[in-house]
Amino acid sequence: MLKGSNVPVSARAVRVEIGWNTSAGAPDVDASALLLKDGRVRSDDDFVFYNQARHASGAVRHEGKQPAGATVVDRIGVDLADVEQEIEKVVLAASADGGTFGQVPGLHIRVLDADSGAEVARFDSEDATSETAFVVGELYRRQGAWKFRAVGQGYATGLAGLATDFGISVDDEPAPAAAPTPPPARPATPPPPAPAPVTPPAPVQTPPAASGGSPIRLSKITLTKDAPAISLAKQGATSGQLRVNLNWQQRSAGAAPKQSKWKDRIAKAMGGGLDLDLCALFELSDGRKGVIQALGNAFGSLHQPPYMHLDGDDRTGAVSSGENLTVNLDHAKELRRVVLFVTIYSGATSFQDLDATVTLTPERGAPVEFFLDECNVPSPVCVLATLTQQNGELVVNREARYLVPDKGVSPQRTVDHAYGFGMQWTPGRK
Repeated sequence: MLKGSNVPVSARAVRVEIGWNTSAGAPDVDASALLLKDGRVRSDDDFVFYNQARHASGAVRHEGKQPAGATVVDRIGVDLADVEQEIEKVVLAASADGGTFGQVPGLHIRVLDADSGAEVARFDSEDATSETAFVVGELYRRQGAWKFRAVGQGYATGLAGLATDFGISVDDEPAPAAAPTPPPARPATPPPPAPAPVTPPAPVQTPPAASGGSPIRLSKITLTKDAPAISLAKQGATSGQLRVNLNWQQRSAGAAPKQSKWKDRIAKAMGGGLDLDLCALFELSDGRKGVIQALGNAFGSLHQPPYMHLDGDDRTGAVSSGENLTVNLDHAKELRRVVLFVTIYSGATSFQDLDATVTLTPERGAPVEFFLDECNVPSPVCVLATLTQQNGELVVNREARYLVPDKGVSPQRTVDHAYGFGMQWTPGRK
């Protein structure tokens, strides 16, 4: 599509993929959506992004990132048939974290039929320069039907500027320190009044949207090899629930015979789905140890030991919300350590052709995300992260560590040996 052009969208629901090519020095990109009436949001609830992943209506959802080799896509799901009638437009935007869109190669947006997977529209943005936020496209109603327009207009004020422009109340300041600040001393001589600016900025004519709650926080944390750890307490995540999400997909690049074998395996497994299992080894403060996993229906419990619960067993990952494990941070002091890991249950034998994203989202504080490194060993198990007590605080440490079990040794026992739990293991099944 050309910039400014539009196409009809007849699909009942669509999956929007905002994608880009990864390269050295390129900033990370985040997708977001704004539901508009008369050009503005009705409230802060009409902003869907990584810190507010689901609209109250359920019609618009931030579904997370999927790396695929040299490309990454961040996905927004939109059930067009369920979008409230008063919503006239769904703006599809992107923001650059740590740079400008002039440094982001291959920025594009694809609109896919959520049912068939067929591509409805694609727009490649090629003229970005100093912008740090971008309206890439929009879904809008016209005479009772939906259309998609390629927009390609940017902001130099980042996600906060874009959100504010559509009526969102933004509070992206860091959380205040716990210690009270003493009142400042009264100066001996009052300072002179500040001079009026030569050209005052034009005020926004329409009033801000009433959110009915706290302003939207835009902060997030990305763990890397160079900065692999973060204290949840220092981010304000000291209570409530912590949701650990794992999302994955098979790399689609290449058409070698190896790729064909992978497709055959996946087609035979679980009705066409690649099945990964999110698991956790835990040790409580009283010394008790155990495992959370779908095998043996060891789903755990949120309100009694081990204060963790595996929400279910997702056998697709790439087309749904992935696997989720919830941790009760109200009992964080009773968790001595937790090792989060993922195993391949069926559909593949190694992580060498898979990509995955891990996101930890607390009720309070910024979400923590990281990608798994590319696997270069025949590994069926990957340790994602650890949660450990350090000086009375629960600290997240990115591991992204691929393990190769010895012959006849299960992936679970391999993780146990690597992290010194010393538990007894018996065969299990779903």
